[in-house]
Amino acid sequence: MILLVVGADRVDAGKTTFSAGLLERTGAVGYKPRAGNDFWFDHDDCRRALADGRLYGKDAARLSTADGRGRSPERLNPVHRLWRPAPDGGTGLLGRADREFLVDRVGRDGDDPLFVRNATAEVPARVAEALPLEDAVHVESVGEFNDLAEERYLPAFERLAAEIEAADVAVVESYSDIARPLEALSPSSIAAVAAVEPGRARIYPGDRYCRACEIASSSPRDGAIEKRVPDVLDYLDPIDRVSLPALGSDRQNDPAQVARAYDDAYEALLEVAGRV
Repeated sequence: MILLVVGADRVDAGKTTFSAGLLERTGAVGYKPRAGNDFWFDHDDCRRALADGRLYGKDAARLSTADGRGRSPERLNPVHRLWRPAPDGGTGLLGRADREFLVDRVGRDGDDPLFVRNATAEVPARVAEALPLEDAVHVESVGEFNDLAEERYLPAFERLAAEIEAADVAVVESYSDIARPLEALSPSSIAAVAAVEPGRARIYPGDRYCRACEIASSSPRDGAIEKRVPDVLDYLDPIDRVSLPALGSDRQNDPAQVARAYDDAYEALLEVAGRV
């Protein structure tokens, strides 16, 4: 059974806090298929990982701790992207006007990851010194990146999807406000979805949510761009809407306290999942 947690707000929706409490509540296995952070805005988090010659983010680290299985953040998160702001604008290699992609980590084995470097960007010295980028794959165009994605990224996602689908209960957290963080997951395996935003969670059956993702992805306005949660939810009515109380940082960082505070939302999510 897969419980999918998505964000209905692009920034600070509360997905990781919700997911950590859900892991505590259910004893599930946690996953964050894709993640990223910014060398400027998340600098402390970057320095912490880079100090060990690694690249991961605080969300995967929090889920790893809440999961309680002693797994490294990389085991939960096969692809992590490091960004940097682009004050002068421009589209950059991957089409973002406000920031540029620097480095990706691909793979779940902390001892032997693949690093992918944007050859059109200047990588900060701290990053270049911490990571073995001399062995990285350099990409200079979207075409090169797409070819590499098919060869290396997609197999990593497919292996992760097979592991998730084999779990008794898995909690999968999306990134930003992306509707489906792992296309390789069979829609039939997703039992229920929680769309989280500040102050509330909306609960949906997994099959209806995935059908809405397919409808949204056929929109000529969006084309091939990843579907965003607000666009998908336009096609759905939630089974339930549950208020989420505001939590101080001490409670947010304690999965047991989150589980108690968000118990009504978790009960609603599990009730919908139990109908599958």
